[in-house]
Amino acid sequence: MNFNPADLGWLVPYLILAVVGMMLVLAEAFFKGKDRTALSGLTVAGALASAIASIVLYRQLGEHETRALMGDMLVADRSSYVLSALFAFTTAAAALSSPAHQREHEWQVGEYYGIMLLSASGMVMLAHAGSLVTVFLGIETMSIGVYVMTAMRRTSRRSNEAAMKYFLIGAFATGFLMYGMALIYGAAGTTSLVKMQAALAHTQNAGLAVAGAFLLIVAFGFKIAAVPFHMWAPDAYEGAPTPVTAFMAAAVKAAAIAAMIRVFGTALGGDVLPFGTVGWASPLVVIAAITITIGNISAVRQDNVKRMLAYSSISHAGVLLVGLCAMGLGSTSANGSIIYYLIAYSAATMGAFAVVSFVGSRGKERLLVDDWAGLAQQHPGVALAMTVCLLSFGGMPPTGGFFAKFYLFKSAMEVSNGQLMWLVLVGVVNSAISIYYYLRIVTAMYFRDATGPFTPTRSPGLVFVIAICPLLVLELGLMPGWWLKLVG
Repeated sequence: MNFNPADLGWLVPYLILAVVGMMLVLAEAFFKGKDRTALSGLTVAGALASAIASIVLYRQLGEHETRALMGDMLVADRSSYVLSALFAFTTAAAALSSPAHQREHEWQVGEYYGIMLLSASGMVMLAHAGSLVTVFLGIETMSIGVYVMTAMRRTSRRSNEAAMKYFLIGAFATGFLMYGMALIYGAAGTTSLVKMQAALAHTQNAGLAVAGAFLLIVAFGFKIAAVPFHMWAPDAYEGAPTPVTAFMAAAVKAAAIAAMIRVFGTALGGDVLPFGTVGWASPLVVIAAITITIGNISAVRQDNVKRMLAYSSISHAGVLLVGLCAMGLGSTSANGSIIYYLIAYSAATMGAFAVVSFVGSRGKERLLVDDWAGLAQQHPGVALAMTVCLLSFGGMPPTGGFFAKFYLFKSAMEVSNGQLMWLVLVGVVNSAISIYYYLRIVTAMYFRDATGPFTPTRSPGLVFVIAICPLLVLELGLMPGWWLKLVG
């Protein structure tokens, strides 16, 4: 690999997160007691600096310009910087939401913030991945940090159980990931994602490529909690501290999808590889349909809000797989539609879980739907924010979720011979079904009387996240064209 020092300039968003994260892990030793809350502010500052750097570098690239960095190990294009800014935004939102929850539920662990930034640096690496090697490094950097954060509430048995399940399943998925990458490397003779498509089109070891692609489907299926690899998600989401759950549901899922865009959309896409009975698109469309359906049906039966949102997240993973299949099968608008969807989904997710953090207190976390009865009477602004986020999840206009699903399904309809029309129909029907369980929470908040006064968990940062995320969701719905042009 030829190292060019100029390449570091294009990696400033990653470097900021990594360096500030390491500094915060060390700085934690010098903060005592309540002073640890200052680490949240430093985390937000680092994340915002990374986001600003992403925006600046985005503007320096042409519309379809791509730069190879570090000997093809990383790439820089506009999509990668949009995703980098998204990861920085979700990290900042999680950091703003955390101090109040830490204080209320007594898990004030300072190294949490440094680990969060280091995990986010792995996500940025996935956005810029140009090689199977950097895909693996990015996924492990991201995942190890989240395993640790899930267990940060050390006095909670449920949190410890969630972390153990998440870690064991994640380690299991890593085996599939490594083995799949090894087989694909054996078939292609290169780890470069840019060169891989051409190499595999003329490979003499097609069987290795097919087996490797199927193993990667299993590995990424675990990471995004696609059915039937989803069983860890509801327990992990419920047991983790609520700000960590938000970070997992939004940033981790978005980063895994970013890696799949690089691997399946670029390296394994094109006119040859996805097609046929042994192409990766064949099993992936089935997984997408099952994931959307089972995620929704399971969510309908949940009374626990965090578990309901976990199964909702599983269903959204299936919708994103629809766009991924469309991208691999040649849809030109699929890449922009997926990224737009990730932005809308992440904003709604961070907002919804911020409200969950706000509503719960040490004595009563209020995780059941019945516990939310009468919230609109006592805290109308918070109830309105939650309603906007839930309507976005359900794909209702004029939220960003409506246009996210519209454009993603539209990109799937562009695939030749109508190959994905049936999958679009499955997605539309399930979107209608999902409205039911989202409206259960809305109904409880607005049309049922409270059983007692709410004693919310407050902080300026948490209130800011509750306010800004629904506004962003509405802005995405009112100006979708601007965002599509940005990510296209």
